Amino acid sequence: MPTSPVTTRIPLTSLGHLVTEVKKQLFGIKAPVSEELSGWRKYFNSYTMQGRRNCVLTTYGILAVTAVVLLMHRPNKNESKTSTSTEG
Repeated sequence: MPTSPVTTRIPLTSLGHLVTEVKKQLFGIKAPVSEELSGWRKYFNSYTMQGRRNCVLTTYGILAVTAVVLLMHRPNKNESKTSTSTEG
């Protein structure tokens, strides 16, 4: 029976960490240092805590703006009744 070259024991509940560890050990892929990142990748990445926080805050911001826009463009009940009654 073949054995796995991965030596770290990580619980299956943390799948993201498991994938990261397998990439490190099998493929030699290492996370870039924050100084190596440039442009928007410096502020929005999955390698640093600041990058993860910025991704979460951006997602929440987009959801909030979408909700506000939908609430602003929703027609009022009074306006919709008067516009339909005056047309006919």
